[in-house]
This record gives sequence, structure tokens and C-alpha cells, in this order.
Amino acid sequence: MSTQSILITGCSSGIGLHAVLTLSARGYQVFATARNPQDVAELQAKGLTAYLLDLTSTESIAQTLAKILEETGGKLDFLFNNGAYGQPGALEDLPTQALKAQFDTNVFGWHELTRQVIPVMRKQGHGRIIQCSSVLGFVSMAYRGAYNASKYAIEGLTDTLRLELKAANIAVVLLQPGPINTKFRANALTAFQSNVDINNSVHKAQYQQQIERLTSEKSNAAFTLEAIDVTKALIHALESKRPKVRYRITTPTKIFAVLKRLLPSRWLDQLLAKG
Repeated sequence: MSTQSILITGCSSGIGLHAVLTLSARGYQVFATARNPQDVAELQAKGLTAYLLDLTSTESIAQTLAKILEETGGKLDFLFNNGAYGQPGALEDLPTQALKAQFDTNVFGWHELTRQVIPVMRKQGHGRIIQCSSVLGFVSMAYRGAYNASKYAIEGLTDTLRLELKAANIAVVLLQPGPINTKFRANALTAFQSNVDINNSVHKAQYQQQIERLTSEKSNAAFTLEAIDVTKALIHALESKRPKVRYRITTPTKIFAVLKRLLPSRWLDQLLAKG
């Protein structure tokens, strides 16, 4: 079997970094991407094939994909859309521009990259697109509205793509992690402090609790898993003859998937409010 190629976004740390290292060792032709030049250099220093890719730039997406396709002879077996960040804050405190920025990276960038990859997969007659969603892609939590909305959007786009691409032999799969031990919270804290007037908000007291969570060493320690747990699901999604439609990763994701089906919305709201 010829070496299979995969493009992965958001590889500077966490889920993306673990995935590229593991799949490279597994024999895949891995193309790692990140939006910061320093991160790209660090990936290359690890012996990885890495490119700069800014999900907010259509030009960057097109240029990077062209370079990758030049290396593969115009083929790409897999796409793992992973690059994203969280923008905390009550929706009433969140500037519209901050919400737009959240969607530019977490939704519109994925959509543009996927649109450019689909014709490649159609031409070769096969492919798989793996989307890294979240437990917050189907249940909502207070002060995470921007991220919630971006992941809800990804869930809807993915379900639709799965229907539209079935005849083209292109599988579309969702990964739904819950709490994973990565730099996600540190990046979210930066976005929080940059875009929300914390001290002048009616939510100031609740924000202090959010900041404590974002600065703690581990969030929800009893349920937090490691990036390897996402990579295990990713490998199954890539290598199984019949990949699952959804991979629910971490106990909270599995529990809330059941509770959302069984509980009235008001009861579920009360439970989520405690989180």
C-alpha cells in the first residue's frame, strides 16, 4: 500500500502536535500546519514537514495547499481540521468583531480549506475529512457562547457534508472531545483578556471564577484526558473500513450526549449552569 497523505491544521501544540508526531511515526506522509512562523520552525526542527497556514486568509490556504499537492503529485488522502481557539466571555460583553474573529478561524477557515480539498478528493475517487468539534458543539455552557456557536456551526456543516459527499466516496467524520489537557485554556485566557472589559462587566464575579479555571494547571481534573486519547480516535477514523460518524471522547461528552436526548431542556440548563 502506498504511503497515505494527511494535512493537519493547528499543529503548534496539543491535539494537532500529538497527531502529527504519532501519524508520522506510523508511516503517514504528514503535512503539519500552523499560523505562526516560530511554530512552523519548531515543527520543522522536529523533523516534520510543516507549512505556514493562516486559516483567516484564503490566499494563505490556497498557497499552502498548492505546495502540499505539488509534493504529493496532486493527491491528498485525508484532511484533519483541527486548528481553533476559544473566545470566552458573556455574549453581551463580546464585541461583534471578536465573534467574527472566532468564526473566521474556527468555521470559515475550515470551510475554505475543505472547499479547496474536496475537488482533489473527488478527482482521485476517495478521501476522508475529519473535523475536530467538541462537547460544546452540541451542549452550551455560559461564558463560552462564541466557541459554542462556532462548534455548533461545524457540527451542522459536517452533517451536511457527510450527506453531500457520500456518493463521491468521501467520508466526513466528527471528533467530539471534552476536556483535554492542552494549551487551549492559556490561549483562551489571552483572547478573554484582549476582548472583554472584565472589570466593568456585570459578570465580573463570574469572570473571576472563569479566570481561575483558565489559569489552573488542569481543568476538571477527574475527567480531563490527554491528547493521545484524541489521536486514538483519529487513527480509527482514518484506518477503519467503516469509520464512526461521531467519536465521543472523554466521559463528559458521552454523558451529555445521553442527557441531551433524555432530559427536558430546563433540566439540562440547570445541570449545565452548575458547570
